[in-house]
This record gives sequence, C-alpha cells and structure tokens, in this order.
Amino acid sequence: MNTVTPHLVCAGAGKAIEFYTKAFNAKEISRLAGPDGKLMHAEIRIGDSVVMLMDENKQWGALGPVALGGSPMTVHLYVDNADAMYEQAIAAGATSVMHMDDTFWGDRYGVIKDPFGHNWSMATHMRDVSEEEIREGAKGCA
Repeated sequence: MNTVTPHLVCAGAGKAIEFYTKAFNAKEISRLAGPDGKLMHAEIRIGDSVVMLMDENKQWGALGPVALGGSPMTVHLYVDNADAMYEQAIAAGATSVMHMDDTFWGDRYGVIKDPFGHNWSMATHMRDVSEEEIREGAKGCA
C-alpha cells in the first residue's frame, strides 16, 4: 500500500472492476462480498497503486457519484502513453470530459468519466517546464 489509497464507492463495484480491467489494465487483488452478494471491500492494482472499491451501502452512508449527482474528485493516472490509455478507456465505455492535449505544464493530458460516475485524468510527462513558464501559461486559463 501507498500512503494515500483511493477508495471508490460504486453502484455495481463488481462491474466497475471489470471496467477498470479493460480500461486501465487493472489486476484484481481481492474481493469480499456480504451476505447479499454486494461487495463490502475489493482491491485492484493499477500500475504500482492499489485502488479499493465497495458497493453503495446507504446504511453505511456510502453513496457513489451517480447517487450523489456527480463527484468533486478526480483520480489521476501517470502512464507511459496517455493517448493509448485514454482511447482504451473510451473503448471500454468511458465518456470524454477533456480530450487529450499538450499542456502548458508539460504533460500530455486528458480526462474521462467512467460508467460509475468517477472522473479519471491521465497524463504522460512530455517536457520539463519552469515555474515561470507554468505561471505564464496559466494566465490563459480564465
């Protein structure tokens, strides 16, 4: 485990694991279903990081982005080829939020929304950029 580990609540965590396997080459580590068959806890690995998941459970106050009407959070992936990962996620059923593009901070960057309402950004570092160049580039982002 790393110091910070995302823990996603999904309406259909088992289906989310299938999606993340197709979209991000995730590997399932474990899953624990409750008596009702819903996932109480599951873990997948994407690259070198673990992501935990669970099914929605109103009794525990655990609701996913669809039930809440959206999510204020984005999970960020640094990958070797952001364009390929973006296209793979779209082919798996994600929708585009921000098309892949070269950024003023030096990354190739894009954002998708998964079928469970979670946003995922992905990037590949393309070039080193000074703090001054980043500040100057940010001025055009009003």
